[in-house]
Amino acid sequence: MDLMFRLYEGLERLGPGSAASTARALALAGALPAGARILDIGCGTGAQTLDLLRQCDCHVTAVDMHQPFLDSLMARAEGAGLASRVRTLCADMNALELPDGAYDVLWSEGAIYHMGFDVGLTQWRRLLRPEGVLVVSEMSWFVDSPPQDALDFWREGYPQMRHENANAEAMERHGYELLGSFRLPVADWWDVYYADLTVRLEAFETLYGSTEEGRAIIDEQRREFDVMRRGGDSCGYVFYVARKHGQGVC
Repeated sequence: MDLMFRLYEGLERLGPGSAASTARALALAGALPAGARILDIGCGTGAQTLDLLRQCDCHVTAVDMHQPFLDSLMARAEGAGLASRVRTLCADMNALELPDGAYDVLWSEGAIYHMGFDVGLTQWRRLLRPEGVLVVSEMSWFVDSPPQDALDFWREGYPQMRHENANAEAMERHGYELLGSFRLPVADWWDVYYADLTVRLEAFETLYGSTEEGRAIIDEQRREFDVMRRGGDSCGYVFYVARKHGQGVC
């Protein structure tokens, strides 16, 4: 994990996304109260955190387990004049010691897979106020029969990955009303995230390419580039936006 953190430190985004996609998901969430309380779980260096602060009247608690990411977020927030509306929390998303019903919106871009989609839906639900909104992006299959190389890659990297329809059904089953969903556009992968990561990977290879662990990280990342370049129409991140209701199931 230490080397993985080193690879991603300094990147603008730690996963696919864009300000436009964050805005589109925010619009699906509907009207929010003034000064809405948003919990951003797995915030990384906070590209989406800053987008949320710019796009709505809110206060954000940004959670990540890697303090250097949070330090980078705060430095960027201070530079943008947004620091007064964000606080950071270095914590494991699996064990958040936060009060029940404290947040109007729970936001997580590309991070819920660390827990598993269903586990995240279940454990995080208590943090939302009644009728609060959950917004997550999750790696999902778009087709029933994906290309074999994509299937092999994601079976190794994320064997719990499901079809987008199955994820939507899971949200309903766990006590959420689906308000809408959409696939991230290809540009959200390649224009910033992969473009920056490609450059960062070259520097990383100079430093760590001679080590077994470093070589494994480099080879795996380049394999991902290749899989998504050739089979990206079969899978990708989907934003799911849902309102908390009822009791849900475990």
